[in-house]
Order: sequence, then structure tokens, then C-alpha cells
Amino acid sequence: MMQNDFGLISIIMAAYNAEKTIEQAINSVLSQTYTNFELLVVNDCSTDRTAELVKSIAAKDSRVRLISNVKNSGVSYTRKHGLEEARGSWIAILDSDDAWAQEKLEKQIKLQKKTNADLLFTGSAFMDADGKPIDWYLRAPSEVTYRQLLKQNVLSNSSALVRKALYAKNYAVGDGMHEDFAIWLSILKEGKKAYGVDEPLLIYRIARSSKSGNKFKAAKMNWNTYRYVGLNPIEAAYYEGWYMIKNVIKYTNLKISGGGGVWNEVIYIASFDILVFPEQLHEEQLEAA
Repeated sequence: MMQNDFGLISIIMAAYNAEKTIEQAINSVLSQTYTNFELLVVNDCSTDRTAELVKSIAAKDSRVRLISNVKNSGVSYTRKHGLEEARGSWIAILDSDDAWAQEKLEKQIKLQKKTNADLLFTGSAFMDADGKPIDWYLRAPSEVTYRQLLKQNVLSNSSALVRKALYAKNYAVGDGMHEDFAIWLSILKEGKKAYGVDEPLLIYRIARSSKSGNKFKAAKMNWNTYRYVGLNPIEAAYYEGWYMIKNVIKYTNLKISGGGGVWNEVIYIASFDILVFPEQLHEEQLEAA
């Protein structure tokens, strides 16, 4: 277990009707090798057993705090509520249906000490809706600039570790856009870089119904995000073009795991907006040939 000399990390987990997945998410936080954290679970007026489950865990571990919204307000406001309650100088986000590898925080802290980064992220592994592992890994580039992030959002929200002051300063709430993407762009627009740990330290849950999603809606949300961070229509159109190209290419930075966890084959996937299940992979490779 590493020394807890980095300071307090506030982990914000927005939750709405998450009784099926939230225990796994919370347990992955409680198993971290870096232990100086608080976990703020913000309940957005769930109608299932979410609050009951969190209360039970919090009674056994004082690092877990249950916070409740007065009314159902959506994920952006819910995370903002958590931010307002956060006591740490660093913020990490974990969705209530995702999970972390045990050394997620530890390895990000080591990289932060090496680079003096303000914003860090990791690669991702995947699981299906039932929590069964899917044998892909999305790689993380070693560093990302503002212009690079405009072309492709490689920074998964649930993998982020960011200075609280920067996160609060650039927090974005808006309908019809990718709020988390807007936050990361706003931070990097100041001339900073985001630094990635190229290991699958986030386990991202995907449902079969989300493999392609509404591409038109996603593209429109991307456009709105570009406009939110200050791009003029010509600049927004240029980067929207990159967004479309990336989604056509589809394969960038995906590693498929072999036996024993050895990464023995590299395939590329472009973004989280297009996710292809293993049984579809061969078909799509044939179509691209």
C-alpha cells in the first residue's frame, strides 16, 4: 500500500436508481491502494434501494458519505452538488455503474508527481451490462493537448483525476452538449496538457443497446460542445469533420487481451461514441478490407 502523502482526494459518484451496480462501484473505490480519499455518493432522488445500500456501506466505512438532492436534477447538477461538498484538493469521478482497478489512484498519483499534471486519465477495460468482462482495452495516449482533444475525446470521465480548483473553475452545465468534454477542453484551453496512464484502470460498463447509439444526436452534442468552449462556426465545422472521420475509421487505440492478461494484438478504435462488440469485430474488419 502506498503512502498517503498526496493529500485528500474527493471522489464524486452521481447515482440514480443504481441498485444493481453501485455496490461494485463503491467496493472498487474502497479497495484502492491509495486510501486517503472521501467518496461522495450523491443520490439524485432514486426510487430504488440505492440510498439504502449506500447507507449500509457508509455505516461501516466513514470515508463514504451519502448526499441527497432535494429534487431529481440530472447528472451534471448532481456532480456539482458533490463538488460543493468536496473537501479534497483533487477530484476524481466514478459513475455508479463503472469500477476501478485497485491501483488506479496510486498510478495516477505517481504520474502526477512525475509530470506535475493538473489533469490525468487512464486507459479502459470494458464489461457488459451484467458485469461480465469484454476482452478489449482502450489505450490512453501519454499526453493530450487542447487541439488534440478537440479532434477526439480520449478522456473518459470516470478515469479523470483533476485539481479541484480547475474543475470548479471550468465546471460546465448545459443541455444538449457533452458537459464533461467541455470541462476538459476548457482546462486544456489554458495551455495545459492532460496526461494518461496507459493501463486499463477504469472498467467501463457498456450495454448492447449503446454500441452505436444515436450518431446524429452525438454529433449535434459535439457541435454544441465546440461552440460552448468558444469555437466559431468554421472552427467547429473543422473539428466536427474530424469527429466524423474518427467515427468512420472506428479503430484507434484498442488492445485485445490474450490469455493471462497479455496484450498480444493491437486494433484501433476511435472514440467512446462507437463501440463494437467482439462478435461484430470480425464482420467490421471484413467490411473495411
